[in-house]
Amino acid sequence: MTISDARLAQISARFAELEARLASGTLEGAEFVSASRDYSELEPVARAAETVREMRGELDSLAALDDPEMRELAEEELARIRAELPGAEHALSIAMLPKDSADSRPAMLEIRAGTGGDEAALFAADLFRMYEGYAATQGWRVEVDSVNANDLGGFKEVIASVSGNGVFAKLKFESGVHRVQRVPVTESGGRIHTSAATVAVLPVAEEVDVEIADSDIKIDIYRASGAGGQHVNTTDSAVRLTHLPTGLVVIQQDQRSQHKNKAKAMTVLRTRLYDLRRNEAQGEEAEARKAMVGSGDRSERIRTYNFPQGRVTDHRINLTLHRLPEILEGGGLGELIDALIAEDQAKRLAALGE
Repeated sequence: MTISDARLAQISARFAELEARLASGTLEGAEFVSASRDYSELEPVARAAETVREMRGELDSLAALDDPEMRELAEEELARIRAELPGAEHALSIAMLPKDSADSRPAMLEIRAGTGGDEAALFAADLFRMYEGYAATQGWRVEVDSVNANDLGGFKEVIASVSGNGVFAKLKFESGVHRVQRVPVTESGGRIHTSAATVAVLPVAEEVDVEIADSDIKIDIYRASGAGGQHVNTTDSAVRLTHLPTGLVVIQQDQRSQHKNKAKAMTVLRTRLYDLRRNEAQGEEAEARKAMVGSGDRSERIRTYNFPQGRVTDHRINLTLHRLPEILEGGGLGELIDALIAEDQAKRLAALGE
């Protein structure tokens, strides 16, 4: 996708206009918030556009030199710019790709043990620690909302909130079935078993995103219980919310306070409804985009962690890395995530005709 000089000028003019409006000091309230949001979204595009404009300008100036001696001296610079310009234009094309409106949001991370019993629960805990480690490298904050642990320290289910810059943009491709191949700690014969856990990453919804009528919710209050709960107590503090129109059910019992449990349950319910409506609204476009790097559907195997061979394979992009320990610690996960983002960008650029 080649961007014309006229389009580059439009981008620069729009950015300069926003810069002047914000610097004027005349904007207030919602108008200021809107202009600030537009500025932050346009800034990376404008910077990339300016780089391309400068490089094209230099090429034209150097190519127009009449003096043979000066032209000879300029050949090396011409060669450098010609070699670097395609990369700068590609970076601009990526910056101009339509943004997912949820990319800048925090995310709700849900991990559940699948087939494999206790071993699957242990693997689910491994995955959670992997995301905690990766979040630390990004400067993100991870807060556990609820956890259902087994006696071996595994997680039958864990739900956590992840906040920071660009959380959903980077974690959204992690949704799907993660498979592990290893000898379980519960296996006495040394045989390799295959187990699985599901990961769901949802953009966190705010109250303004989803309005939930009181009449649409059934609230049940009961006594918290269950193996592995850290805050199980004898008061009626557990909350179960049922969203009657959709049948969605959310249970929250990790907090001692009924009020806190209800607030957390409402956040989870609102987020799941937001994700449901987002997917419905995107329709066919969402399906086409999901097909590029996997749908993230929980029935789809997206990645395999093979312990005997020390490798991790992402089946959507056919990428295998022989760095399993580093990836499970979180630090090595970035290479997989960056590869998935790059593949998504390449597919979307191709769809635009590049």
